[in-house]
Amino acid sequence: MKVDHAMIMAAGLGTRMRPLTNDKPKPLVQVAGKALLDHCLDHLRDASVRHIVTNVHYRPEMIESHMRGVQGFESIQISDERDILLETGGGLVKAQPYLGSQPFLCMNSDNIWTNGDDNAILKLADRWDDKRMDALLLLVPKPQAYCHNGVGDFYLDENDAIIRRGDRESAPYVYTGIQIVSHRLLRDPPIGAFSTNIFWDRAIGEGRLFGAVHDAKWFDIGSPTAIPIAEEELEKEILVYE
Repeated sequence: MKVDHAMIMAAGLGTRMRPLTNDKPKPLVQVAGKALLDHCLDHLRDASVRHIVTNVHYRPEMIESHMRGVQGFESIQISDERDILLETGGGLVKAQPYLGSQPFLCMNSDNIWTNGDDNAILKLADRWDDKRMDALLLLVPKPQAYCHNGVGDFYLDENDAIIRRGDRESAPYVYTGIQIVSHRLLRDPPIGAFSTNIFWDRAIGEGRLFGAVHDAKWFDIGSPTAIPIAEEELEKEILVYE
């Protein structure tokens, strides 16, 4: 499958990234010489995604200004959440008119990843099975999740269907914030702000939520302390591939 449309989640308040977000939105925080948002855009260009949607809430004019200077895409849209922050699920629903009619990519703006031998976005697209799936989540093995304090999010069954950690102490895979989404996933949404977990739980119950494992480095840029760790590891990657 070819993914033509992508949404970048960029509307969060960035409270855990303070003081760096006192005067700018989190997606514009710099890591390894470029804004988090630009790391996302580089990956989207590499995967030949053509149409981009970015939602905004905190200091929205700064992201809008930044996106006006972005090149390499056929269209760039802003989904405006100035009046109310809609969380991940509500944000997807509001942006849906900009996301075409085919399955689309959705990604958080506060993570960085390396591709290694496989382009993560192209891997997701290659694994997509429209007959079976309403969403396909990119996962990394827990040891590959840098700067991440969680105990793991999911298991996978023998068919790569998602199983939640539930009451278990840990799970082997961490969700990267990157997924391919069918518009079917967004049917009959609640009103207002809500989490994508509402959609995921329904898809799990229907056997239509799946995962694909990306065996490369992924960085959760959730606080200022994550930045030097990510920069050091990314520098190692540059040396390896030079």
